Amino acid sequence: MRLIQITDCHLHADPDARSRTGYPLVQLQKVVKRARQLRPDIVLVTGDISQDRTQASYRCAATLFSSFGCPWFWLSGNHDAHDLMNVVHPLQDEIDLGSWRLLLLDSQVEGHPHGELGKKQLETLAERLGKDERRVLLALHHPPITIDSNWMDAIGLKDRDAFWQTLAPYSQVNAVLCGHIHQTLAQRLDNVLVYGCPATSDQFLPGSADFAVDDDALPGFRVIDLEDSRLSTWIERVDI
Repeated sequence: MRLIQITDCHLHADPDARSRTGYPLVQLQKVVKRARQLRPDIVLVTGDISQDRTQASYRCAATLFSSFGCPWFWLSGNHDAHDLMNVVHPLQDEIDLGSWRLLLLDSQVEGHPHGELGKKQLETLAERLGKDERRVLLALHHPPITIDSNWMDAIGLKDRDAFWQTLAPYSQVNAVLCGHIHQTLAQRLDNVLVYGCPATSDQFLPGSADFAVDDDALPGFRVIDLEDSRLSTWIERVDI
């Protein structure tokens, strides 16, 4: 089974709106075009779909994601309007992938750039993991680890220690997918792989103490191939 992760589109109601380094809609269109060629079975969008929190931006995104011709799912990032997303395309919290499960978590803290899952959601996650021993892929917007970038680490997942404590008893959790960081990432913590993904919009400079855009990095997406007991993944970049 092939899953494609897309993230941090930052669309506006105005299709001609510009970001710091380009045009978000044009870049997303090119990413989707290339990703379609890889014939995904599932598409997952890990937040910050909209920059201006408008229904028009979500409808535009939904039209593009529907062009894949396969099931697609999204979760909210710190820039998103959760309720508008749910109206345009209902949010889900679990996707059955056969021998795998994909669990979607909501790390948004309304009105703040940082993320938090909260005690109740972590308790629910533990219950869900305790009821099914199939391999698990988790997804959320905010990275549950630090990435050696001071400004980004300050707006990461605040309760990441509680997150890892929740996962500790459950060996079936294989990997975590996140957005938010606008750059590629692959780190292992407690035998769980954590993968970040390039944005379809601007890219952030890795290892930067203060906010900085990476002018040389191209938009991209992540490809994840799932077999019965194996996960393989790589990044695709798209020329603009």
